[in-house]
Amino acid sequence: MDLRTELLKSIWYAFTALDVEKSGKVSKSQLKVLSHNLCTVLSIPHDPVALEEHFRDDDDGPVSSQGYMPYLNKYILDKVKEGSFLKENVDELCWTLTAKKNYRPEKNGRTLPGKDAFRLWCLFNFLSEDKYPLVMVPDEIDYLLKKVCMAMSVELNCVELEDFISKDSVQQRGFTVWVFLELMNSGKLTRGIDADVVSMAIEEVYREIVGDVLKEGYLWKKGQLRRNWVERWFTLQPGTLAYFTSEDRKERKGNITLDRNCCVEVLPDRDGKRCMFCLKTLSKTYEMSASDTKQRQEWTAAVQTAIRLAVEGKSSLHKDLKLKRREQREQREQRQVAKEEELQRLRALQEEKERKLAELELLREAQKQAQVLLEEDEQRRRQQHEQLQQALEEQLREAEEARASMQAEMALKEAEAERQKRRIKELEEMQQRLEEALYLEKKARQDEEAFRFAQTRAAQRKLRQASTNVKHWNVQMTRLMHPIGPGDKRSSGGSSSFSSFRIPTQRDPALRLLQPSEERGEESKENVQAGVGAEPERRLSQTSNGDMEIP
Repeated sequence: MDLRTELLKSIWYAFTALDVEKSGKVSKSQLKVLSHNLCTVLSIPHDPVALEEHFRDDDDGPVSSQGYMPYLNKYILDKVKEGSFLKENVDELCWTLTAKKNYRPEKNGRTLPGKDAFRLWCLFNFLSEDKYPLVMVPDEIDYLLKKVCMAMSVELNCVELEDFISKDSVQQRGFTVWVFLELMNSGKLTRGIDADVVSMAIEEVYREIVGDVLKEGYLWKKGQLRRNWVERWFTLQPGTLAYFTSEDRKERKGNITLDRNCCVEVLPDRDGKRCMFCLKTLSKTYEMSASDTKQRQEWTAAVQTAIRLAVEGKSSLHKDLKLKRREQREQREQRQVAKEEELQRLRALQEEKERKLAELELLREAQKQAQVLLEEDEQRRRQQHEQLQQALEEQLREAEEARASMQAEMALKEAEAERQKRRIKELEEMQQRLEEALYLEKKARQDEEAFRFAQTRAAQRKLRQASTNVKHWNVQMTRLMHPIGPGDKRSSGGSSSFSSFRIPTQRDPALRLLQPSEERGEESKENVQAGVGAEPERRLSQTSNGDMEIP
């Protein structure tokens, strides 16, 4: 809903209020006054002769709304610049004109103050359908009343509302603003609630929906220069966050523009402040503190919503919500229409079905005889089918038995084959073990033959050496047994020494001491292993000193 549409709704009430005779036409003199006042509140220049020039070809009679619309669009609405005027002034002008004629609250009822009635009138215009005459659908009435009751922290009396909506006038034409104000003045929905509470709730809802205020309230703000904490009244709207010295909003202290470069973050408690959060822009960071955690969460969520609306280019959250609710109603109505069409189609089908049933009833009598014949034929076919089924079941049973026997036989054969496989595997493993044992036996025999051959060669070498030693000792013995000549001083003892001399044998340890070093080394290793190597070593040491024991 654009600005022109909003202005036209208010102007429509002013135009109809000037139509005293309800003929749909207003005199030119009254339109001049209305046009002048509109130019004043809209802050645009007014041409006093423009209306006369525009209608100079017309009669002196009154002008209809359709005849006034071209002038209104060309000379007034086309010149309007958003932001150059206060829309509330336009609404007050139009409310003043229409309230004098149409708003007459009952004196015996609980009459709303004029300011509250004006705000409810503005809310009605905002939420009404964009069709003339202006009416509000029951869904929007329910939405508005729930918002007001929520602001008063009470629950909506749905019974009274449903009774009021069930009236024929409301059902046929919908809610007009005067019917709505009649409902609010009746006191049925605000029974037992103080008038000041109702006024505060209406003002809060008015500022939220008509004034596009997403949230407002007191917050502590940290200064940018002095860095001290001061309490300010903040008002959040799509695209802007303004703060004032108090809630009367007379002295504005600053304004923060919200765009896609802004973000809000939660901060930890510090500087003696709790429930802190900050709003970051490209140039500054604003630190604020809420009264409690719930308020901080509501403020951060509301600021994020305002930033999102600014990024999406939307100037009002409730305009967007209204469009969404309207789309939902249209979809619901379309579904309802489709459902009704479906019901009509079902009714037509039901009627067609009943007609066909009547035709079928006429055919049933003719079909009775044929049905009897068909039953007899069916009985005969059933018997044949049963017999055939029994034969097939018998064949199937025999086939199952044959299959079972074949499966048992196959299972036996598979078990036998499995045993044969295991036997073959065992034989293969036994053959492998036998081959390994044969290989080990061959290797052992080869090692034994090699060992025996080495022993034989050693024995032969030892025999040859012993033979050599025997020859050597024979020569020594021959030399030693040479007779001593006359004049020998040792002749007295020589016979005893000679008689005690013993020829060593090959097994004599002394003889083995004179064997070559190689054979002696091998023999000494064997003696050491046998535990008899100590005595030959002692004798060898004595031999090396030139002493030899002669028994």
